[in-house]
Amino acid sequence: MSAPHARRAGVTGIGVVAPNGTSTDTFWKATQAGTSVLGRVTREGCEHLPLRVAGEVREFEPAATIEERFLVQTDRFTHFAMAAADLALEDARIGQSDLGGTPFVAGVVTAAGSGGGEFGQRELQRLWGKGSRYVGPYQSIAWFYAASTGQISIRRGFKGPCSVVAADEAGGLDALAHAARGVERGTDLIVAGSTEAPLAPYSAVCQLGYQELSTVEDPARAYRPFTADACGFVPAEGGAMLVVEEVGSARERGVPVRAVIAGHASTFTGPSHWEESRDGLAHAIRGALDDAGCAPEEIDVVFADALGVPAADRAEALAIADALGSRGRRVPVTAPKTGIGRGYCATPVLDTAAAVLAMEHDLIPPTPHVFDLSQDLDLVTVRARPAELRTALVLSRGLMGSNSALVLRHGAADAS
Repeated sequence: MSAPHARRAGVTGIGVVAPNGTSTDTFWKATQAGTSVLGRVTREGCEHLPLRVAGEVREFEPAATIEERFLVQTDRFTHFAMAAADLALEDARIGQSDLGGTPFVAGVVTAAGSGGGEFGQRELQRLWGKGSRYVGPYQSIAWFYAASTGQISIRRGFKGPCSVVAADEAGGLDALAHAARGVERGTDLIVAGSTEAPLAPYSAVCQLGYQELSTVEDPARAYRPFTADACGFVPAEGGAMLVVEEVGSARERGVPVRAVIAGHASTFTGPSHWEESRDGLAHAIRGALDDAGCAPEEIDVVFADALGVPAADRAEALAIADALGSRGRRVPVTAPKTGIGRGYCATPVLDTAAAVLAMEHDLIPPTPHVFDLSQDLDLVTVRARPAELRTALVLSRGLMGSNSALVLRHGAADAS
């Protein structure tokens, strides 16, 4: 087991903009209730596409919280990120006065897979339809996957370590781990997470090349991992940002540490090699446990990747059993993302937020739409399950082959 870190990273703030809620409170109420908000894709320009079902953020007005000068130079995925960052900082009670008089103590880390597809499509249509003089100057930055990191840091005046992680869907967990290591190395706080907006027509067409994408028209049957009827995943937009802060500093400020980021590890097994992801994911889980100094029997709940592809689901169930031993088939597993869709890099950050909230409420949220299991898992379905939760394991795999595991400990339980 690894030696304990002299400085430890904790989660002190959570900000959520998701299909099932545009605040942490509404997100948790819908998640613990097992409410599904999957529905027909309504975005203009997608009507003729075979992608029928997705998780859309419908109740979000960026102009209500974001200044016009930032709105005009950013895409929808960055609007989500800025709004979620505001909520997370407010939750952590962070203001300019809490930065100790210097902006260099705060940084930003994000991950993104789809980038600014809506902004890019609009400007390219102007280029093709009207000519180059009609293309706005922000086309060069708004589509870029690093835009959210840049805009949050500029808007908030954070001049500490800022970066973006590129590791396909698993990058959401890697961004949180990168932030935690930054805090352990000396940065006071880092805003970290991921948001995505992959439902513009251009972005949707790009996703049609994924063999794992579900094109089922019934929202109740389009995304059903770990069942015999598993037919792929449905995409989603939105995401979450967390404030990752040094545990001791947070407690000195009188701010509750909601959870401690205890361990992380990642591996790579190649695009769509789902059988091979068994070993890769198991190796990541073991690495995260070792980094956390955590025994397998200490894991109280697993938030699964739950891709919805039979080979991938089977590999994940086996990986959990491989890494956790006898505990692997008895530990409760959940995948609340089946009620909101799979938002690429953003989804494991939403899962992390849900894991923190689950530990705070001693309640494991259910997995919507899933009833008839075909894998050997103790999957929580139908309704939330009360349980004493002190340690959670969050898993994520990317379509391009990345695998990540993150271990969280309850903030109050870790107070010693």
